[in-house]
Amino acid sequence: MDNPNQNAQNVISMSDYNPDTGFAAIAQVEAYWEALRGTRLLPKRADIDPRGIERALENAFIIERIAPGIARLRVAGSHLSDLMGMEVRGMPLTALFGPGARRQVADTLEEVFQTPATSLMHLSAPGAMGRAALEAQMLILPLKSDLGDVSRALGCLVSKGEIGHAPRRFEITRHDMRKIIAGVGPAVTPTAPATAPAPTPEAAKGFAAPKTEFAGKA
Repeated sequence: MDNPNQNAQNVISMSDYNPDTGFAAIAQVEAYWEALRGTRLLPKRADIDPRGIERALENAFIIERIAPGIARLRVAGSHLSDLMGMEVRGMPLTALFGPGARRQVADTLEEVFQTPATSLMHLSAPGAMGRAALEAQMLILPLKSDLGDVSRALGCLVSKGEIGHAPRRFEITRHDMRKIIAGVGPAVTPTAPATAPAPTPEAAKGFAAPKTEFAGKA
């Protein structure tokens, strides 16, 4: 798993997939994942080649499930580091969210890995002194490891607006889950309501990451 050596036949370019939306990177990553998946239940982590999502690399990330409800960022594009004002690799995904949203994020991660399902979260970060309000979307798409367990996920985070003073953390305004069925596209499930919110970066360098052994479910 997490093997940087990629076979050229795994490269499925989605660079021209650019619908009329401010979240084109989200659409590109999802289309790439679906193309890799084909009729399988899920693609593998080893299938992911950064050349296939070249225009979305700064927004893309890979997470690893390390315990129930906890996933850490193994690879992350520069946009995530810009939002936090620091290198985010190794940090939990919940670090990108305010305290009031973290429980829902943890529950979402478990549903993504255990069902499996895809997740699209609509996010917002309130404005303040030196900070404009941000609108964002985060997509999470599950992946299999080389061992066959669903413990990795490909993701994409896009925000609209000036970042201003970092760190910027998000609340969830809307949340869509889609159950995955082998041989067909993901089946839509009811939209999950958002919970009420509580009162120097480096450029992306591809998706190569060191290999680690999966320790099993906590």
